[in-house]
Amino acid sequence: MTKALLVIDVQESFRRRENWARVSTPDIVAKSATLVDIARRAGDLVVWVLHSEPGTGNPFDPASGHVRLMDGLEPAAGEPTLTKTSRNAFTTTNLQQILTEQGIRELVICGIQTEQCCETTARVAADLGFDVTYVTEATATFPIAHRSGVGELGVEDIIERTEYALAGRFATISTIAELAVG
Repeated sequence: MTKALLVIDVQESFRRRENWARVSTPDIVAKSATLVDIARRAGDLVVWVLHSEPGTGNPFDPASGHVRLMDGLEPAAGEPTLTKTSRNAFTTTNLQQILTEQGIRELVICGIQTEQCCETTARVAADLGFDVTYVTEATATFPIAHRSGVGELGVEDIIERTEYALAGRFATISTIAELAVG
């Protein structure tokens, strides 16, 4: 086994936020589950990552009960579930140690949010020497308000910008269908 799928932050916390109604990929669970099936059939490691903000009182606070995978996603025996408190899956977890111990050199990334935790994890992974495949269609994001409070960046623009930023620099952009055929 030299490849791992990282399922990042596909957690109930996001459904508890007001902006869930504007999510780019309402079927993120189904798309993530398809990638999990592909990875398991190939004998690849699946790593589950959850985002936590202890003591905040928001939906990412473990005390809220929402820091858990969305219904329809379930780790199999031996699949690690890590909880992070940073935007990337490496800094506040032992992810790099797990991957190194198992000889993983290739990562496939999916999850929430496209331009935050998923993109940041892809960038850090590339810096650490991993070959990264980024499955944009299996990520989700939300519109972002401009810092001035006037206007916003729509989900299509965020997704396009993320692909421009990652492709050929930090990751290979792929589709679920491309991964399904090998």
